[in-house]
Amino acid sequence: MRIGVDLGGSKIEILALAEDGSELLRQRIATPQGDYTATVAAIAALVEQVEDELGQRGSVGIGIPGAESRHSGLIKNANSTCLNGKPLRRDLQALLQREVRLANDANCFALSEAVDGAGQGAAVVFGVILGTGVGGGIVIDGKVLTGVNSIAGEWGHNRLAGEESFWPACYCGRRGCVETFLSGLALTADHERINKTVLTAEDIGIFAAQGDAACEATLQRYEARLARALAQVINILDPAVVVLGGGLSNLDRLYTNVPHRWGEYIFSDHVATRLLKHRHGDSSGVRGAAWL
Repeated sequence: MRIGVDLGGSKIEILALAEDGSELLRQRIATPQGDYTATVAAIAALVEQVEDELGQRGSVGIGIPGAESRHSGLIKNANSTCLNGKPLRRDLQALLQREVRLANDANCFALSEAVDGAGQGAAVVFGVILGTGVGGGIVIDGKVLTGVNSIAGEWGHNRLAGEESFWPACYCGRRGCVETFLSGLALTADHERINKTVLTAEDIGIFAAQGDAACEATLQRYEARLARALAQVINILDPAVVVLGGGLSNLDRLYTNVPHRWGEYIFSDHVATRLLKHRHGDSSGVRGAAWL
């Protein structure tokens, strides 16, 4: 049995897979906000609960919103900042008394979608998570590209291409990162800046579909920014497929509108890259974690 855990900013999801890849059990709980010790304990408790329920022990892979430093073994670059500087793998292995494998959550998502998801059969897949944070993962010929610094695919902390009247501060210490414009919280903040009204990303999508002009304008700004940000990736990586995951990936209009916009910024006479929705749900990354 393989157990995968997706550690997100708002939820922890666990999935157990049988040897043939079939799903045995899936469960979600809320992430303890800002509490590293409670987060580690919650993950360990979930694993033990699943094993007790299924009556068997499994391997454990975990997708995290950051990376494990090859130099120190500590977590870095996590938008769930309580993880940064912590020995997450060591602490979980001590609690679970077995090897634990860690990978960036976007890498797990990209792997899942490249192997048997929306990107199946594509030589180069760029997987994108648009959720609490913004992440990216690269899969080439079915293998995750991690990179010598463990940051391959980290497009969320490049400055957004193009000009903006306002450059939001990012937790990483810089301003104007892609994440500060394209995460779910960023969409809410952008709408509030312009309209002085607080709406969730989901509500903005619903109201735009009902003809609300302010929400429609907010989504058009979002789509223009996403097109510019992805165009930079396409110019460098030239992937066959870009797969979207995370809560904002459920805005179906993105798959038509963004490709219509990105050609303006891509250095090619024709853009064959496809923008696709995840096949395995907005939590596809937990499957990739299980296969670690």
